[in-house]
Amino acid sequence: MLLSMNWISDFVDLSGLDKLELINKFSLSTAEVENEIFFKGSDLSGVVVAEIKSVEPHPDSKKLHLLKVDAGDSELVDVVCGAPNVRVGLKTAFAKVGAQIGDITISPRKLAGYTSCGMCCSEKELGIGDGNDGIMEITDDVACGTDLKSIYQIDDIVFEVDNKSLTNRPDLWGHYGIAREFAAIAGRELRPLPTADLAAYDSLPKVDLKIEDPLGQRYSCLQFENISTHVSPVNMRIRLYYCGMRALNFLADLTNYLMLEMGQPMHAFDSRKVEKIRIKRFDKPFTFKTLDGIEREIDENTLMICNDNTPVAIAGIMGGLDSEIVADTTTLTLESATFDAASIRKSTVRLAHRTDASMRYEKCLDPEMTTVAVARFVKLLTDIDSNAKVVSALTDEYARRYDMVSLSFDKAFVNKYTGIEISNDTIVKTLTSLGFGVELSGDTFKVDVPSWRATKDVTIKADIIEEITRIYGYDNFDINTAAVPLYPVRAAQEKSDEDRIKDILVKRYSMHELHSYVWAYYDEYKALGIEIEPNVELVNATNPNIKTIRKSIVPTQLCQVKYNTLYSSDFAVFEVGRTVDGYKADGLCNERKKLAITLYSKTKEMQQLYFELRDILAVIADDIKHEKLSFAKKEATHSYQHPKNLNAVWCAGKELGEIGIVNSAVSKKIDKKANIVYAELDVADFATIANAGIAYEEPSKFPEIEIDLSFVTDTFAPIAKAIENASCSLIKKVSVVDTYADENGKSVTVRIIFSHGERTLTKEEVLEVVNGIVAELEAQSIKLKNGLPM
Repeated sequence: MLLSMNWISDFVDLSGLDKLELINKFSLSTAEVENEIFFKGSDLSGVVVAEIKSVEPHPDSKKLHLLKVDAGDSELVDVVCGAPNVRVGLKTAFAKVGAQIGDITISPRKLAGYTSCGMCCSEKELGIGDGNDGIMEITDDVACGTDLKSIYQIDDIVFEVDNKSLTNRPDLWGHYGIAREFAAIAGRELRPLPTADLAAYDSLPKVDLKIEDPLGQRYSCLQFENISTHVSPVNMRIRLYYCGMRALNFLADLTNYLMLEMGQPMHAFDSRKVEKIRIKRFDKPFTFKTLDGIEREIDENTLMICNDNTPVAIAGIMGGLDSEIVADTTTLTLESATFDAASIRKSTVRLAHRTDASMRYEKCLDPEMTTVAVARFVKLLTDIDSNAKVVSALTDEYARRYDMVSLSFDKAFVNKYTGIEISNDTIVKTLTSLGFGVELSGDTFKVDVPSWRATKDVTIKADIIEEITRIYGYDNFDINTAAVPLYPVRAAQEKSDEDRIKDILVKRYSMHELHSYVWAYYDEYKALGIEIEPNVELVNATNPNIKTIRKSIVPTQLCQVKYNTLYSSDFAVFEVGRTVDGYKADGLCNERKKLAITLYSKTKEMQQLYFELRDILAVIADDIKHEKLSFAKKEATHSYQHPKNLNAVWCAGKELGEIGIVNSAVSKKIDKKANIVYAELDVADFATIANAGIAYEEPSKFPEIEIDLSFVTDTFAPIAKAIENASCSLIKKVSVVDTYADENGKSVTVRIIFSHGERTLTKEEVLEVVNGIVAELEAQSIKLKNGLPM
């Protein structure tokens, strides 16, 4: 939000103070100020009021005119101008020779054969407005030659506040609330808002108004007629432009002006089109054309402002096209209201349309401000347009009030929370300057929270401490070491395992850690041919990319791999992140923390890459849990999984996840020449596995016997199971030493090492075990390739 120091200075005297220093203090105490501060008008000089005395058409151009201009000097000045609104008697902004406009210095210049000794300027060229359809028209009674800066507030300091830092402060969405903060920081008095006395119109008839829905909190309105002014004063247009708004017409500008001044959105209806105001929702959806000319779908949850049963505005968001203020509008019905904040926020999301008004309504505006804003509107309107006439009494329906908030605490409470000595007088002065009511009895304070802070901001005693300390100045606190005992906290098992996994992957395997969001990004998934599966979705999502929460990290990681294929021919990435797999029995999301690893290579064979990943997983399980992994065939259920090369990963009798090859259809869209494998494990399940510890065994003094067995099969799992079923204490180690494929099929060679700690083994007792293993496998049609080696 852009803020004008000139505007703030209307309500608090800042003379003699360093305004840049005040802005810095405001940033430290109240809301974050963006880095850039704009010094408006600093690059403008030498521009004066001038009157056009004669206009002649240019003999060789249909657009240009030859003017003689009175700029307050002894002689008229020749000017060549192409603006369509030039006419004799028009007063305009004139840049004399030597004037500075931004980076341009005005000098005599030939245009189409004629010398122009100056320049008639538009508001856009001067940087004080966006009007560029003609030169500036000055209607004020000002002498020619008067410097433009002396009559209009062109010089200004404008700074921008980060909107996110104002989310819990609805009172700061207008210049008056900001001025209150500056007054407290500077120790100056806050001037009251000049307003009209609305009681003077109590004898007039009221507007036909009724709130028919509980989402309407308060609705205040007043009717006017005989409005003759249609163009806003120059200073009003300048302030609107400096604060990021475009001047439209006087009535629309005035409501926008008050919104920026007080933070209270207002809307002006053409009274010819609004007679009976009703605030309600409709039973059935319908389309409604808003002021921007767009037809919007209105559902049964959207609050509407109606002329009896005809919708004329979306409450808190935007008015309708059919009831807008137009050039010939002379009568208006003014709306100043507050609505349920959550309802407005939800409606803006459903409509995918957030406005300056809705941003303020979403923050829980103070309902007490509606009538004050009406009174301020009447004051400004009648000051600018003396012909304007109020034709109704203030009509005000207050459906729902916020509770008053009173808080009591003592000086000891302040001392405990601040850790410093702040005097009672300073506390009272600080809170009073911020609008709080304060009663002090001894060392006990009773504080009444003002309505503009009680909607959601200040609710507990700790909030009062924040108000005191931020104005006192955090930089004024003495730096002291806190005398507080610090106790070591043991990390949760899941967090400890997660950190150790990351250390292994980074330090031992030089992998790159990634971080991603939880969304299943539609566009990215579609580019790889990955289907977005039904899962938990964001209600009223306006973008399909942030609608569905992912079930797995793997598709996200494959999208990230695609972005990095140009930077390296071989790389490995991993992430420990969140996924959601539907809902739990209690209706909450079934959120899981998972580890995903992807290996990408243009130089390695698929089999080599796959076994590398298998070994990485085995190292993780062995180093952290001292357990071995096992693998079992798994059916592919997701579009990125390979239909055959997919295995479940088991550890200590628990399925942790899967390891697999990326489906070739997806892999080709990432890189046709690369091999890609992945694994995904559940970190929480891994953390529940007990550490098996390390068992030490004295090496045997007697020789080992090694038996190599080659079986005709493509999987090791049944061989491992048969060896396990042998339950032989003589078997000390089992390893796969080779895999082979020829015209007769595939085979796996397994080495079994036998040993006894107290004697030399005999051939017969080893063969007995081996024969049992071979017999079990033959029963599964898994035969030895070359017979027994012994």
